Amino acid sequence: MIQAIYLYGSDVLRRVAEPVDINEKEATESLVKDLWDTLERSEGCGLAAPQIGVSKRVVVVDGDVMSDVYDYLKGFRRTLINPVIVEESGSFCEYNEGCLSVPGIYADVRRPEAITVEYYDETLTKRTEHFDKFACRMIQHELSHLDGVLFTDLVAPIRRKMIAKKLTNIAHGKVGTRYNSKIK
Repeated sequence: MIQAIYLYGSDVLRRVAEPVDINEKEATESLVKDLWDTLERSEGCGLAAPQIGVSKRVVVVDGDVMSDVYDYLKGFRRTLINPVIVEESGSFCEYNEGCLSVPGIYADVRRPEAITVEYYDETLTKRTEHFDKFACRMIQHELSHLDGVLFTDLVAPIRRKMIAKKLTNIAHGKVGTRYNSKIK
């Protein structure tokens, strides 16, 4: 079911999400379905459970929507349940990021170039996978949501000052989105 996406200023976006009890298979499947339905409707490339008001450690990413820019992402779709970064590269890179919960704002964010993540997939099978390039970026962005961190928290201080008024406007509902959204 398509859910509303919570916007900047919503308390749920600042909480550290709780692990999913993987024995609660039906509830987990329902949450994953809601995330995919909502992501597809919003035309984003990733979504974390806190963004739909559920403080659980689940994210979905869809590289297909970026495959016109990054052809290696064709067919790249992942569901990550209870993900844990077990290794990060020592090298970093900057990409321009945006977020469905922070509409209309884009900024360069510095993150590790590559990561290795342990997680459960949508079949609740435990996996360990290495990610690099833009796939790594999408996953790191979504995993930050699970720790109550938004990309705007990671930008250079001068850039943060430049976007402060826009963030305040979003928090006060002075923003339009092409998808169902709310602040709570």
